[in-house]
Amino acid sequence: MRPAIPLPAFLFAAALAASPAAIAQPAPGVAPASKLETSLASSPSRIVPVDRIVAVVNDEVITSNELNDRVQLVVRQLQRGGGQLPPADVLQRQLLERMINDRVQVQLAKESGIRVDDATVEKAVQRIADDNNLSMTDFRAALERDGIRFSRFREDMRNEILLQRVREKEVENAVVVTDAEVETELAREARERGGDTEYQLAHVLVLVPQQATPEQIESRRRRALQALSELRRGATFAQVSATYSDAPDALQGGELGWRAAGRLPSVFLDAIEKLQPGEVSDILRSPNGFHIVKLLDKRGKDAQPTVAQTRVRHILIRAKEGTSEADVRERLARLRERIAGGADFAELAKVHSEDATASKGGDLGWVAPGETVPEFERAMNSLRNGETSAPIQSPFGWHLVQVLERRNEALSEDRKKLAARQTVRARKADEAFQEWLRQTRDRAFVENRLEER
Repeated sequence: MRPAIPLPAFLFAAALAASPAAIAQPAPGVAPASKLETSLASSPSRIVPVDRIVAVVNDEVITSNELNDRVQLVVRQLQRGGGQLPPADVLQRQLLERMINDRVQVQLAKESGIRVDDATVEKAVQRIADDNNLSMTDFRAALERDGIRFSRFREDMRNEILLQRVREKEVENAVVVTDAEVETELAREARERGGDTEYQLAHVLVLVPQQATPEQIESRRRRALQALSELRRGATFAQVSATYSDAPDALQGGELGWRAAGRLPSVFLDAIEKLQPGEVSDILRSPNGFHIVKLLDKRGKDAQPTVAQTRVRHILIRAKEGTSEADVRERLARLRERIAGGADFAELAKVHSEDATASKGGDLGWVAPGETVPEFERAMNSLRNGETSAPIQSPFGWHLVQVLERRNEALSEDRKKLAARQTVRARKADEAFQEWLRQTRDRAFVENRLEER
């Protein structure tokens, strides 16, 4: 039995479409994305679908072939995972909405000058192959068996990373956590015996457009009521999520995974504290729209909270007048080759690094989550012990990052405050992202021609 390749979340969110050349016959039970006309090719007996535009997103288009290809890909993944398929027209609508939303974000990222270099993409792909215990050759073959061209997979990975970076730039880096919010979070955790409860949740989100009219709000509320009614009549949550939810995880049953109480919006927390595992909330209202939450399970955490720490060192070089970013990146790439060839990282840091830690061989000591900028932390978290990153850029310049070891340590009082700050930041970032995404979509020119049929 070969392992199931974990495709980028991008493929489920439908950020970019795959090549029309990869299209096979529609998957069982799934109608084509549109009622395409047909034309004769070189042989009179061969019928070839004629492509057409199903959506316009600013100055780009999404075609029916692209949507067809994505429908078939998601159907294969859902069937392999035992997931429940929504009706064909609902699946098409859900996927097209996600393709539109993510296309808007990719366009914004590119307009903002955000780029993802080839080295970063290659490392992400290699990590997925390693996680599946496959060589790169075997990994490519597994993708091809699933009908996914390797070049398409790489570009989907690139755009998934691109979306994460635009979220960091536009949302997460703008989130501010006050000392008062930290103290409130610590007090809440103390009331809940150190914040020892985690919840496994699924949700349905029915979005309400920004500046919606009363009629639009009522229409969306009725949609949420219909979803809740079907749940009360015994429909599975996965089916209702796939049919009604506007959330990016709708086709994965709306599952949010395990969340600490502090990471949940208060509107969710107030509702689920009254639920038993398996029960579903009433309709909840937030600034983003209407929600239905299902409590799948809850559990206690260890009484003594710990924090994951990484001992890390780096070499920092900044671009100066007369030195381009490309020159700096190339210089670090050569240093990385020397390290791979056996050169001592610490000695190179002492000679080349422009950071205050140069005299210590670039050693930053033990670093906890949130103590470095996102770009540095992302690179650090992707490395194995002893591994050196490709050159990465942060607001401070260009770095080579090397992880020495990792550990879990009990939280000191200072660490508890830092953990509380990160909890509040994550919660606020989740809420801010949903609001930002809604506003970004509202500002874009979008024409959904699939709905015109």
